Amino acid sequence: MVIIADCGSTKCDWLLVRGGRDHQLENTVGFSPFFHSTHEIEEILEEQLIPKVEATTVEHVWFYGTGVHDEHRAEIVAKALRHVFPNAQVEVEHDLLGAARATCKRSPGIACILGTGSNSCYYDGRKILDNVVSLGWLLGDEGSGTHLGKALLRAWFYRELPSDLKAAFDAEHPEGPDAIKDRIYERGANTYLATFTRFLGEHSTHPFIQQLVKESFGAFLDHHVRKYSGHLSVPVHFVGSIAYHFRELLAECLEARKLQLGEVVRKPIYSLAEYHLPPQI
Repeated sequence: MVIIADCGSTKCDWLLVRGGRDHQLENTVGFSPFFHSTHEIEEILEEQLIPKVEATTVEHVWFYGTGVHDEHRAEIVAKALRHVFPNAQVEVEHDLLGAARATCKRSPGIACILGTGSNSCYYDGRKILDNVVSLGWLLGDEGSGTHLGKALLRAWFYRELPSDLKAAFDAEHPEGPDAIKDRIYERGANTYLATFTRFLGEHSTHPFIQQLVKESFGAFLDHHVRKYSGHLSVPVHFVGSIAYHFRELLAECLEARKLQLGEVVRKPIYSLAEYHLPPQI
């Protein structure tokens, strides 16, 4: 058995592949070596994943995760994986490389993540050549669920929502502004902010919402994608739920900037399986 994992801030997908043919998708909560220790990651795996898999039969684990920015962070995750899968060869990489391999495969392109957070890179078909720094949810994350959630809440708090949207928002969130503001400043606020994209999706045809989303996507394209040399000559690919659910608005933003839209993939896990195991999957 081999395992391919795609781990984000809120959820981790684990694709279990037996005999090169049979595959089974499992999920655990997401984790990051910035916020979780090796021991804490082990506990998550022992509780949520190991009961569903024969750990000693796993021969190889390809893990792509958020927060794996350097060898030190990668080793925090790798130690946990080696402990729970004692017979496996373990490879831990940044989720950005996973996005590039899932969408670009072995061709040059720009790979982007638009989920709870956002990131991008220029990929030459083998490795990442350039990466405009991701500033995280406090300073950046343009185009992400967190960024969109903040934009929606600012419009609500500043009394800028059209009356019909305000009425709908108030009805959906009867806890009121004080409770929401208090929750924002608690631990895990980035994932909480991203939950407000559900409201955006429910009202995605409203002109105000469309403009809000396009401004956020435009900021991502302008601050990140358009900074790469050759950005007009290669396709721009996307992974993540935000890119997928708002793909029509995303396509309009790329077209306005004469950028080539490539693949838009909600979950990269199966595409990663195709990359690593092309004859079987």
